[in-house]
Amino acid sequence: MEARTEQAAGAQRVPPAPEDIRAQLDRMIASPEFPNAGHAHAFLRYVVEETLAGRAERIKGYSIAIEVFNRDEGFNQDDPVVRIEAGRLRRTLERYYLIAGKDDPVRIDIPKGKYVPYFSWNEAGTVAEPAVAPVVAPPKSLFARPGRLAAWMLAAAIAIALLGYWTFARTVFDPGASFTSVPNEPSLVVAPFANLGESSQANLYALGLTEELLTALPRFKELKVFGRETSEALPTGVDASHIRGKLGARYLLTGGVRISDDRVRVTSRLIDTATNAILWSDTYEDDLRSRGLFAIQTDVANKVAKAIAQPYGIITQVNTANPPPDDLDAYGCTLRFYAYRAELSVERHANVRACLETAVARYSTYATAWAMLSIVYLDEDRFGYNPRSNSQPALQRALQAARRAVELEPDNSRALQALMTALFFNQQLAESMRVGEEALAINPNDTELMGEYGVRLAMGGEWKQGAQVLDQALAFNPGGAGYYHGNRALAAYMLEDYDTALIEIRQANLEKFPLFHLVAAVIYAEKGMMEEAKREGDTFVAMRPGFIPNLVTELKLRNIQPNDQARMIAGIRKAGLLLPPGAEAAAGAVPAAASAPSR
Repeated sequence: MEARTEQAAGAQRVPPAPEDIRAQLDRMIASPEFPNAGHAHAFLRYVVEETLAGRAERIKGYSIAIEVFNRDEGFNQDDPVVRIEAGRLRRTLERYYLIAGKDDPVRIDIPKGKYVPYFSWNEAGTVAEPAVAPVVAPPKSLFARPGRLAAWMLAAAIAIALLGYWTFARTVFDPGASFTSVPNEPSLVVAPFANLGESSQANLYALGLTEELLTALPRFKELKVFGRETSEALPTGVDASHIRGKLGARYLLTGGVRISDDRVRVTSRLIDTATNAILWSDTYEDDLRSRGLFAIQTDVANKVAKAIAQPYGIITQVNTANPPPDDLDAYGCTLRFYAYRAELSVERHANVRACLETAVARYSTYATAWAMLSIVYLDEDRFGYNPRSNSQPALQRALQAARRAVELEPDNSRALQALMTALFFNQQLAESMRVGEEALAINPNDTELMGEYGVRLAMGGEWKQGAQVLDQALAFNPGGAGYYHGNRALAAYMLEDYDTALIEIRQANLEKFPLFHLVAAVIYAEKGMMEEAKREGDTFVAMRPGFIPNLVTELKLRNIQPNDQARMIAGIRKAGLLLPPGAEAAAGAVPAAASAPSR
């Protein structure tokens, strides 16, 4: 094995042999730095062994779903599990080769958009998608003249490198370049974090923290993050004007690390490269005696990502306050979407729907816009906002748009949020919950996704768990959270925590959202505040006159479980609203103990 490795490192450049690849596979799977999240071990072993057996052309999402994830042969091929877990596996491979596997002899990579692995010798400067194709058992004649093979591979590598540089240079430096795949979103460069002391441990931590940030931040698809190659090429004290002039990036994230005795201190700041103004800064401290360095850097990276990149975070706030000159462009539509979600008014709904439809017409591969359009389409049905009578049903349009978004970007948080929600309202509860769980595993820092997942859990009967997830989302992102306060109030009501329900409904502040008034009426009635309950009930009926006459249908649409339906109908009756004939009988008798189900 060692002799083969040494030979491969020489001029002949013979690709790794099957025994080298299998040894590397076993080494990785045995490493504690290569966790088995999402069946990662089985996934990697399957695609490697299929490739080594000469069956690379058979490696498809369908075969992986059946062989690795035990799906039935008739499973729905819109199931995103393979795409989601492939993205997770790529990140695991990336992390492994950065830390535990940096000196391993062989690299195994799975290029984005593919499931067939690539094999190469692990040398300094090797990129994630090498120029070496996954040729494992080629004809003997190919290796008959290794010198010619080496020359051919070198020429191919140079050509690919030149093409890649030319493409990159046009993208970054050519102001006249025109693209129609995605709109002009805000862009961010992460400068290498500096070692502010003399500790070699701090230098290692600074490198690891920069890498963690480059993993966490790109998960927010409303933001373009320059890659690690760009970051690694920058000095630690790079000037913001250089970033603006050479790369055209709007934002620069920079910082430093100091380790003194058993304490680690991290400073970070976000800079507007146009004005050199510091938009945000923070300091994080931790004790190395209580937690390991790796755990601390992961925690800090997640906190920074939540602060600056999540919906309603610093960058979104800056862009909303100072929108692009042409606010009708596609990125401007995403800002309008978040403004709509904060208010949930029927007037904003019509405006943002038209804007997003224009956006996907202009940028047909803009996954985030498709996802947001799915949610807006869904609101036509669940909220009764601006329904279209001469069009395909809103629930079908919502599901189609969500699936289009996930097809374009399988790890896009907003796309997965849209698919989870569309599946939920299309009465596919179990599938909806599975997509939501997997989406949150991909990006645990996205509080918009986290909040929506908490709502779906609660509505599906898991009121306690949903309340816990909503509490976490609200703690991380108290801004723009009226919708989640309202649903947290409902969860508290269902859990018979009426004091919390009252506190939460008063924080919702969604006067233009009809269902807010219904939840408020039920809570006020339970607290004996009958005047307030009547006022909110009357407001709701005026805004949504067709809801109460179709009460049972509306509750079933939201996957409210039978016992919960009965409980909610009893609360609506207590608030003084006139129920349709047979509503209580259709939902079933109110349970003797009005506690939330433990389904």
